[in-house]
Amino acid sequence: MIDIRFGPQVCGELTGGATREWLVPDGLGGYAMGTVSGLRTRRYHGLLVVAGHTPASRNVGLVSLDPAVVLPSGARLRLGAHEWSSGDVDPRGFELLERFDLTDGLPRWRWRIGDVVIERELAMAYGRSCVAVVHRLVSGGPVRLDLSAACTWRDAHGERRADGPAPRVEPVDGGAVVEGAFRLAGPDWTPEGQWWLGVHHREEAARGLHPDDDVWHAGRFSGALERPGDTVSVLAWAGDLAATPPPAEEVVAAARRRNRQVVARAEPADAVEATLALAADAFVVRTAAGPDVVAGYPWFGAWSRDTMTSYEGLFLCANRADEGRELLRAYAATLSEGMLANTADTGRVEYNTVDAALWFLHAVSRHVTVTGDTDLGDELLPALRGIVDAYLAGTRYGIAVDPADGLVTQGGTPGTALTWMDARVYGVPVTPRTGKPVEINALWVNGLAGLAELTELAGGDAAELWRLHARATASFAARFPSPVGWLHDVVDAPAPAYPLGGAPFHDDDLLRPNQLLAWSLPYAPLEPDEPTLRRVAAGLLTPLGPRSLAPDQPGYTGRHRGGPAERDGGYHQGTVWPWLLGPYVDAARRAKLPVDDLFVGVEAHLTEYGLGSVSETADGAAPHAATGCPFQAWSVAEVLRARRVRR
Repeated sequence: MIDIRFGPQVCGELTGGATREWLVPDGLGGYAMGTVSGLRTRRYHGLLVVAGHTPASRNVGLVSLDPAVVLPSGARLRLGAHEWSSGDVDPRGFELLERFDLTDGLPRWRWRIGDVVIERELAMAYGRSCVAVVHRLVSGGPVRLDLSAACTWRDAHGERRADGPAPRVEPVDGGAVVEGAFRLAGPDWTPEGQWWLGVHHREEAARGLHPDDDVWHAGRFSGALERPGDTVSVLAWAGDLAATPPPAEEVVAAARRRNRQVVARAEPADAVEATLALAADAFVVRTAAGPDVVAGYPWFGAWSRDTMTSYEGLFLCANRADEGRELLRAYAATLSEGMLANTADTGRVEYNTVDAALWFLHAVSRHVTVTGDTDLGDELLPALRGIVDAYLAGTRYGIAVDPADGLVTQGGTPGTALTWMDARVYGVPVTPRTGKPVEINALWVNGLAGLAELTELAGGDAAELWRLHARATASFAARFPSPVGWLHDVVDAPAPAYPLGGAPFHDDDLLRPNQLLAWSLPYAPLEPDEPTLRRVAAGLLTPLGPRSLAPDQPGYTGRHRGGPAERDGGYHQGTVWPWLLGPYVDAARRAKLPVDDLFVGVEAHLTEYGLGSVSETADGAAPHAATGCPFQAWSVAEVLRARRVRR
């Protein structure tokens, strides 16, 4: 994997160490997460964040485990870091960091106090809500190490305040149980019991959300580090509190072995692919219903569109087809009226996308093509045919195939945003894209061809599907090319001066990246030509992928910053989306344009924001600073998939 390591100039400055984040997932949707400096900058940061009944319903448990070193002289040096609502940062243990590294996906800190060097390693027990934190004396000593446990039990999306009841902390052998929800275990536990008031999260402040929280100092562990090699370790776990996990050092060693196995199974061609393969593993989780995909950390849960868009990169490129097969079967069972269920982060099951089912068609087709698993294709054929039949007959939200041209139209219901550009501000869609969006119809053409091939593999008659495909392809070629030199983003859209569903209609020629799918999909409706693709690249392409709107277009927003309304207003109005690098690379490759240099920026990005991973979004304006989730499934999946196609 690529070398991710920082020295004191990054670790010791908050402009560097507090803006780079690490993630250690537990395979269930929970995680440990924080920054290089140790400063918690998000309310989502913590050493034990526990997934609930869905991957998005997470609770923060163990907030931090703050080390303090007591030297033989009696001097006590605190190695933790907190920012307070007063603006103070205290303690400032990051100033004693001489190195941070991410090795085999696991973070390691190294503090130096004169000749005393202490390292901390952290891992989670895969498949269990359990974190292990190991502190090791590397040189110097003897010293005593105190570890102060700051705790809470709250929804990861919120705060807990001292004006409510204090967390219930019950003593047990070797530690304590907090709120009956998670257990702490380590050496020489001393209960404390005190609110730490006004813990400040600077990233939440920057996002226009409530930035302050109160946490409970439950107590501290303590142990002697007499000679190099000695350790002081702490375990924290949720679930079955009576089932003691393996020793902390064994948890770390097991996590390291597993991560190496994940990388080896993916058969990476180079260090970047190895890093992306391990990053992809973070999003594949096991729930009570089977495998699923977390769309992004730290705040997203499972979203069917993201899951299916990411499918090839996360499962097929990582040689996880058996898990993928299980996932596809489970998602097929959620189909209703030709639409795939979307499990919202609230836990509700909703049917509110026009493209998730079409991406599902694509995912199944790619699975069978890549693996030769025709049995799965045969099994899912009725469900896939049901999607096409529902679109032909018409389904929710005005989604239907227009009998006049064989193309898919959508969005006949006020207030809906059914494509991936689904942001709303105060309930009003920013980009409703009512009519016939370009990528929806590219996916429709692609899906019809994929389904026709699966039908023929099963020995069926696909003549009608091929007829539908030919008609939609011809209509696409006639309708979507625009006089301005690229493809329309939407055709047959209601004119802005008329109410939704009114007339006359117009064709929207804003320069957006959705048209890339018209050239990139396996059964794309068009072949790309070099001049058109170069015009698209000139307006959209950045080092981290295409913008969602070109800078010279009406409504362009160059910074994805500010409060929720401001951020949502710019979400698809110029913000960069790294996942679109995959479709762009495919289109460029088909147009015989060079593609290897397209990955340079995103590869460098692997050490800039979410360490070893790819962010959800970035500013459209230079220097294209990363925004959104630091760890995003379809960003990783599409970059990994596009790189592997080069082989």
